[in-house]
Amino acid sequence: MRTLVTGGAGFIGAHLVCRLAEAGRDIVVLDSLEDQVHEGRSPTLPGGVDFVRGDVGDPEAAQRALEGVGTVVHLAALVGVGQSMYEIDRYVRRNSLATATFLEQVVERRDQIERVVVASSMSIYGEGEYECAEHGAVAPPPRSEEQLIARRWSCTCPHCGRDVRSIPTRESKQLIPTSVYAITKRDHEELCLVTGRAYGIPTVALRFFNAYGPGQALSNPYTGVAVIFASRLMNRHPPVIFEDGEQSRDFIHVSDIVEGIALALDAAPAVDQTINLGTGRPTTINQIADLLGQGLGVEIEPARVGQFRAGDIRDCYADVSHARNLLGFEARVTLDRGMDELIAWLGDQEAVDRVEAATSELAARGLAR
Repeated sequence: MRTLVTGGAGFIGAHLVCRLAEAGRDIVVLDSLEDQVHEGRSPTLPGGVDFVRGDVGDPEAAQRALEGVGTVVHLAALVGVGQSMYEIDRYVRRNSLATATFLEQVVERRDQIERVVVASSMSIYGEGEYECAEHGAVAPPPRSEEQLIARRWSCTCPHCGRDVRSIPTRESKQLIPTSVYAITKRDHEELCLVTGRAYGIPTVALRFFNAYGPGQALSNPYTGVAVIFASRLMNRHPPVIFEDGEQSRDFIHVSDIVEGIALALDAAPAVDQTINLGTGRPTTINQIADLLGQGLGVEIEPARVGQFRAGDIRDCYADVSHARNLLGFEARVTLDRGMDELIAWLGDQEAVDRVEAATSELAARGLAR
């Protein structure tokens, strides 16, 4: 039986397709080739991989792509927290509603579908998990506008107001998405899991943390922060850092994400589960800017603008015990090694810096201040 990868010409999808093709799987890709990501370029896929150009929300395209398919990896989605906050309708239609339409086609073929793996996102947590000295593990609500205007960036205990420290975020944490994009990724996860349970289709939801690596769209100002900073530096512009740069994320190399997906296609204990795919190690935004500046040999001090953006969170990194126990997964690429690989790839690339235009768009709508 074939494996369908939706969004298989995108950043993570292209790496996954190569990995699965090398393992001898028969692959079909369904991808709309979104201009913001692909900029009119044709996809480069391994020989023998079938390609269907179309949106997952187009029933006819989905029908063609699902012909003879036994396993599905659903990666297709518009990405970008900031952009989702002013293109609300587009994100909900192209992510949530398109996935619902696609699932109806999957259900029609439920007797042939042996596994669905859906890409969820750490963004659905909102703020990560924290620990208060008095109240233990806590899940702070989104920081208030009043707090952010006062430039008080850190989260506090929702019970006593004391400072808290970031701890690994477990899958059981309450979901408090802070952006339209995050809501649509929660929809992806919940729609697929509920449909899978109802129709007996084994389904796994993987919550990706901050993926980076070669092949990410350098000219897309709403993609991962590592390549956004790289694009600025390659054009001899300072990376733009919001808040104070000490906010932290869990940066996981794309090859580790791909390995986690491959494991989820076969692991029996993972069925009907949501699983973090991260490293379990926090890294600040300032650290990423420093690593890229040093690696690219560009001595430009980042522009720490002291502003905040609607939808941003302070800290979130993964508790990886679920991935270890259910998938046998362990992230293997260290940040230093992964950044070295990214920087080596950047040496042959060109980047159009669109960050100022994107930031101006947010500011004009009151979403960055």
